[in-house]
Amino acid sequence: MQKGESCLRRPAGLNPEREENRKRIVHGLKKSSTTNPISPSLLAATVATGNSDSGKKPNLDRVAVLGVIFLGTGIWVFGSIIFLSILGTLTAYTSLLVIVGILLLRERIELYLHKCHKVTIVLAILLYMLLLFALFKFWKDKWLTVGLSLQIFAPYIHLCCITVMTLLSWPVAFCVIYLETEVRIRRYRTTYYEEEMLKRCNIFTRLRAIQVAVGLPFLLILVCLYLMPLGIHSPCIQEKEDLGPKPVFFAHRGAPMHGPENTMMAFEKAVEFGAYGLETDVQFSFDNVPFLMHDYDLRRTTNIREVKPEVANDHPVFFNWTFLSTLNAGRWFLDPWRRPYFNMPYQSEADKRRARNQSIPKLDDLLELAKKENKFVIFDLYGPPAKHPLRHSFVKHVTKVILDSKIEPHLIYWLPAYDRGYVRENAPGFRMVGRLYTMEELGKENISTINVDYKNLFYRGFKDYKAANININLYLVNEPWLFSLAWCSRIDSVTTDNIPLLSQLDSPHFFMTPGYYMFIWLIMDIISAVCIGALFYFLWQRKMKTEQLLERARNQTDSIDLPEERIEIQEAPR
Repeated sequence: MQKGESCLRRPAGLNPEREENRKRIVHGLKKSSTTNPISPSLLAATVATGNSDSGKKPNLDRVAVLGVIFLGTGIWVFGSIIFLSILGTLTAYTSLLVIVGILLLRERIELYLHKCHKVTIVLAILLYMLLLFALFKFWKDKWLTVGLSLQIFAPYIHLCCITVMTLLSWPVAFCVIYLETEVRIRRYRTTYYEEEMLKRCNIFTRLRAIQVAVGLPFLLILVCLYLMPLGIHSPCIQEKEDLGPKPVFFAHRGAPMHGPENTMMAFEKAVEFGAYGLETDVQFSFDNVPFLMHDYDLRRTTNIREVKPEVANDHPVFFNWTFLSTLNAGRWFLDPWRRPYFNMPYQSEADKRRARNQSIPKLDDLLELAKKENKFVIFDLYGPPAKHPLRHSFVKHVTKVILDSKIEPHLIYWLPAYDRGYVRENAPGFRMVGRLYTMEELGKENISTINVDYKNLFYRGFKDYKAANININLYLVNEPWLFSLAWCSRIDSVTTDNIPLLSQLDSPHFFMTPGYYMFIWLIMDIISAVCIGALFYFLWQRKMKTEQLLERARNQTDSIDLPEERIEIQEAPR
């Protein structure tokens, strides 16, 4: 059975894995308000596609709480700042109680905690355990993003770690030298018999053990940091002549920060920003009109709740185009309680008026714009559910619509995997786009372009694809550091929400030549080693002077006490 055939028996869409991901994410979000850097606008989209790669990175806890509220109610809530303030206060308070309790126990002082304190600590621990469990269980892919970020930040983290270890050398040196001085002073001040007694009590051994426990790990970590660049591989450390061209941009549902997503305003804005191509999602009305809509209901991006609240949760494909075309698809974008992004740019009054009048566009409208502006088009094609007239012929229908639009065939990036043979035969000019297929699968289907999630690609590796001259498009890339990583890795194109920001980059962030990085590495190591050595020498000399002063004072005291002893001895016979 070919990939995509199972979608004929699934009502949710073309990709059979997508509905499973959707159910898993909805189930997970209903069970727990997990913390995840995903914007509320894309959280509803996540439910539709199973794709949590929003690329937005606002505050972790805040967005998780907002996302869950938005998913359940459709209301954009700003009160999470109060929640975060309470959570932060609770964290600081319970941490202070725990520290005080540990110190009291260390001094063998009985704890007298009020019941409120005990209940607060227990509740805080349970809450954090629940959040950590939910975080690890439902948002594993975000840990992949953290690990991926180390590929580009590792050289700078290394330099920062050396700086931190250099600063920490002061208390470490003070502790080690203090312990050494303590051992020497104790040995100097004790008699032979007292020294033997202290040896039996292992006092000196304990002090030496503390010295080793403090100094040895510090020394080992410091040596590892000094040698760490030998094991660091960052794509952005390369010669300038080896740097590939800047990746081009596919506008994800248009320019959703500047206009309502999947509306003509958003796509026209993307064209103004210089998008290389336009990305969208295609569904079919019940009277066979292909239109642009991402979600599996109309609540988030239209005014269906005002027009017909009783059918707000219904699948969009069960409405006729005559009804869908009357819905407003732009007013939600300007609602402060439903704003899709934290960092939305300022909207002029003209843009606000334009956004308020947006409606759901047809695929024909997008094709007309792409043909006029000579822009590429890539789209996800959602297979209709059961009982839809186009259940088994939606690929043929959309292919006919595209061909009838007279758009240049090479401008179409054909992403759907289902019935690809029919498309090849009837529209040979379309550029076939695959997923993260093996090289054998790509060669068998004669595919030279893939559209993949950046996490899956970077962790799986892409050397074979580049060696075979496979064009790679990554989604969803919104952050400059991630775009810089794609640029340094010679990725051809990215799908993004934020073309204006990424287009401002003239060179990758964190880019360095190997020679420059080696120079910085050696300079940092030398400066750090000199500073730490000088610090140890300074503290050692300071302690030695103190010890010498104590020794002189004791010698003077002994010389004064000796005649008195002789006088006492002489006076004893009387």
